[in-house]
Amino acid sequence: MTETAIEHTAHPADHDAHGAAGHDTGAHQHHPDLTYVKVAGVLAVLTALETATYWVDLGSFHTPFLLIMMVTKFVLVLLFFMHLKFDNKLFGVLFYMGLGLTLMVYLAVLFSYRFFTR
Repeated sequence: MTETAIEHTAHPADHDAHGAAGHDTGAHQHHPDLTYVKVAGVLAVLTALETATYWVDLGSFHTPFLLIMMVTKFVLVLLFFMHLKFDNKLFGVLFYMGLGLTLMVYLAVLFSYRFFTR
C-alpha cells in the first residue's frame, strides 16, 4: 500500500455511532490536557487529606469529612476521567444510583454500630 492509501484507511474502531471515520463531529468535546492535570492534582490533594485523617483527630467530624471527600473524588473521576458528561444519561443515572446505594448501606451499617451496641 502506498503512504496515501494508508492515510485514508480507517480502522473500524475509528467510526463513531454516525459512521463518520476519524472525524470529530463536536459531539464529544473534551477538555484540554491541562484540565485533566488540574483534576489529577485535586484528586491527589483529596487523597492526601484522606490519609492525613489517620494522624489528625477530627472528633465527630471525621466520618462526614471522609464521606464528603469520597463523594467528591467519585464525581470528579466519573465526570472527567470516565467522560460521563459526554455519554448517555442512563450511564450517569446508573453510576449515581450506585453511589446513593453505597452511601445508604454504609450509613445504615454505621448507625447500626453506633446505636445498637451496648
